[in-house]
Order: sequence, then C-alpha cells, then structure tokens
Amino acid sequence: MAAKRRGRGEGTIFQRKDGLWCGAISLGFPLEEKYQRRYVYGKSKQEALAKVIALRAEDPRNAASDSRTTIGSFLERWLNGTVKSSVRPSTFKSYSGITRRYLIPEIGGIPMTKLAPQHLHAMIERLEAKNVPPRTRQYTYAVLHAALQHGMRMGMLNRNVSDAVPRPRIGRKSMSVLDAAQVEAFLAAARADKLHTLYVLAIMTGMRFGELLALQWRDIDLKHSTLYVRHTLQDLGGKLKLQEPKSARGRRRIDLPPAAVRALQEHRQRVSTRYQRLSPWVFCDRRGGPLRQGNVTRRSFKKILKTAGLPAIRFHDLRHTAATLLLAAGVHPKVVQERLGHASVALTLDTYSHVLPSMQRDAADRLEEMLGKRVSIE
Repeated sequence: MAAKRRGRGEGTIFQRKDGLWCGAISLGFPLEEKYQRRYVYGKSKQEALAKVIALRAEDPRNAASDSRTTIGSFLERWLNGTVKSSVRPSTFKSYSGITRRYLIPEIGGIPMTKLAPQHLHAMIERLEAKNVPPRTRQYTYAVLHAALQHGMRMGMLNRNVSDAVPRPRIGRKSMSVLDAAQVEAFLAAARADKLHTLYVLAIMTGMRFGELLALQWRDIDLKHSTLYVRHTLQDLGGKLKLQEPKSARGRRRIDLPPAAVRALQEHRQRVSTRYQRLSPWVFCDRRGGPLRQGNVTRRSFKKILKTAGLPAIRFHDLRHTAATLLLAAGVHPKVVQERLGHASVALTLDTYSHVLPSMQRDAADRLEEMLGKRVSIE
C-alpha cells in the first residue's frame, strides 16, 4: 500500500531509532529573507504533528498574509528588516522618510490583501493636490513598488498592484549654469573667502558637494596633479559620516589643471599656518573637523553669489556648470562622464543634452575646415 502523502504544512515527520517521533519544519522570516529549520519531538506521530502545526501558525509568512495585516504594519517590518540590513544608512533614512511621511498616512490602514490599483491612483492624485514635488511622488511610487515586490518574493502577495499604475512622470528640471564670464566673477568674489579653493575644485572637477567635503589630504597627489574620489560626506541624523560612493564609477581619479593645483597648494599653506597641526580634512572648521553642507551654503556660498551679483543658484549647479563648460569646449562626453562619476555616458548626454546643438554646429564647422576645400561641386 502506498504511503499516505504528507499534508500541507506538516513538514517532515519521522521516527528516530530510539522510538521518539521528530517533526522538522522550515520557518520563514521573510522580512530578513532568512529561514530557520526547527525541530519538535513527541512520543507519538500525532503529538509531533500537532507541535509542527503549532509552529507553522507562528510562521511570519502566515502572519503577513493575514487579511487583517495592514500595509502600514507590513511596511514598518519591511523597513526595519530587509531594508535596514541591506542598504546604506542614507538610503534607509530616505526610505523611512518617504514611508512614514507619505505611504503610511495615505494607504497604511488598508489590509494587504485588499490593496488595489485604484488606491494607488488616488494616493498619487492626493499627493499632487498637496503640491508634493514631482520627484518625491515618483520616489514614493518607487519605494512602494520595491516593498510590494519583496512581498511577492516572500509569498505574501500574489501580484504587485503597483505594476498596474503608471509611474508618476516628472518634467525635465531646468538647471542653472554659469557661463565663463560669470564663473570668473564668482571666483573673483570668492577670492577673499577661506573656502575659495573649494569653489575652484567644484568648478574645475565637477565633484558633488558631499565628495568635496569628504576630501582628505591623503586623497590628493599634488606632485602628479591628481585627486581621488573615495568617499562622500553625509549628514545622517545630525552626525557626519563618510560613505562609500553609490557605484564603482563614483570612485575615480580626476586630473587637476594647474590652477586647481596652485589653489590647493595655497590653501594647504594657509591652513597649516593658521592651525598648529594640519587637519586630515582638506576643508575643515575651526576645530579641524569636517564641514556641514548647510553651514557652507548659508555662511559662504550664498554670500559670494550676492557679492558677485549672480543669480541664486544651488551649489549643485556648479557641477552642472563644470560639465557644460567642458562639453561646450569640445571635451569628449566619455571624458566628462568619467570626471563626473556618472554610471554611463548615456546619462551624461541625456543630462546635458542642451549643450548638444552647439556641439553639432561645431562639428559641422570642423568638417568644413578639414574637407570643405576638397569637396568639388560639379
């Protein structure tokens, strides 16, 4: 007679040589994506089976798929489990902010099994009505999609309902860039500022704000006119922490022009004279510690712009200025990509497509110079 097939959720039941019955079952901990093999024992098969069934009832997958479990409770467990253990602290902070500010207030009370596309449509419309920025709406959608995708992988959901909802669109954000004359005026106004070298590097390297403030003297080789981008400095909960770049492209070497090298040499001499010992940070406060972006913007950057009579741009626009000037000067986009640390040259070209028309005209003029006289018209 064929053995009776084991029932669903019964796990593995077997009798040991000493006559004791053993039940084994794999319990899932989907929010951490870990599984644990648990064992129970009984004097009879029925006793072991009862203990296995009791264990199965404690499985987080069963609890998560309970019709009473809300999106809010699921998102909180997802954040504090999978997300917290697998992403950078800055990313976790960003996910947490989006979840607790937008997702939980908007759809947190809906049972997981009842979530439908119309709920997400309504949420996006409400966020738009509240004038939540387009980029934030798009990011909110992305965070929810990632959470629901995780729920599917763990068997808690049969489908990701956000797939049925179009991703919020955002228009191309206009960037403010300085032309060559404005850059000259800006750097002239910054000459009296102790962070003059910071602005020289920002414009001549295109580095991100956090990358500049993370620079240490060990990252700079003045002899060979190079610097190495190895970290970014971020404010996490009021504490400044060095973080690894998000991608391999972010870690890069940048060749410096002579003007940047001279500025660094002067800056090094100035700070070593001011303090008894040289701080490891290239740009530091009075105690030799790293600088905060907000302080630099308020106490230095905005004042320089005002003194130079320039529009109120963001510090990040200095990065855009650097890229635009390089492309307008005919530097190959691949080189610009490498200096900026973009993941791909396609991203560079897409971001700075406004420069391409002038590059097209320049290319046509160069072809005319090279070949125009050789082309005969009959």
